[in-house]
Amino acid sequence: MLRWQAHPKGPGHTVVGDVRVLKGLYSPQLGNRRDLLVYLPPSYSAGQKRYPVLYMHDGQNLFDDATSYVGEWHVDRSMEGLAEEGLEAIVVGIPNAGTERLNEYSPFRDPRHGGGKGQRYLEFLTATVKPLIDAEFRTLPSREATGVMGSSMGGLISLYAYYRFPEVFGRAGVVSPSFWFAEGAIYGYVEGAAQAAGRLYMDVGYREITLSHVSSRRYLEGVRRMNRLLLAKGWTKGRDYLYVEDKEGVHNEAHWARRFPQMMRFLFGPS
Repeated sequence: MLRWQAHPKGPGHTVVGDVRVLKGLYSPQLGNRRDLLVYLPPSYSAGQKRYPVLYMHDGQNLFDDATSYVGEWHVDRSMEGLAEEGLEAIVVGIPNAGTERLNEYSPFRDPRHGGGKGQRYLEFLTATVKPLIDAEFRTLPSREATGVMGSSMGGLISLYAYYRFPEVFGRAGVVSPSFWFAEGAIYGYVEGAAQAAGRLYMDVGYREITLSHVSSRRYLEGVRRMNRLLLAKGWTKGRDYLYVEDKEGVHNEAHWARRFPQMMRFLFGPS
């Protein structure tokens, strides 16, 4: 029997709203365990309404400074504010697996950094996590009401997820994506993938990164290259596709948190 717990609150924690935790969920696809976090909208306990669902990577960085690596996205706080605008959704946070993060967030192998377990990670999301969430909570399980989102390597795996599992995901948030990984293997994959209707958000900052092998300029140009590819595949800016270049954008949670409400309004707001 699954035992969902209320997320800890109080001194040292920054969680607001109804966030629940399932400890140590086992992944048969990956052979490891991790907690699962679920944010529920303010109106969830008041009736029988069903809600769209957003699955987010790096789940420990979404709701609580106490569990985050270098700060949180304030997803819970933003969702509470968006609820006042009439936009409500369930948000599922899937924490990364620490040293396995790069391996799990790319289906492509990078000779220097690893990768290659992305397919199995997404099978964990689609065959283990999503059925569990749909069984435990009042979700809208259709692809039109199901999104996936992440930043950096999480942005890479989110775009791959949209094209690899179009029957599951109808919305994707691709935030400061690491398209340079595995020598840009994602470009060829997206170019050859069948196009599926949905809604897509992608962004990049002008001051993304300071890695020795990836300059901010190269990072920006890599995302611009994907933007051109996506437009060529048939996405239409302002209709089913929102592309944002943030002149002040830095590669960290504070800047992703700042842009998060805009992402959600586009992905899950009115058509």
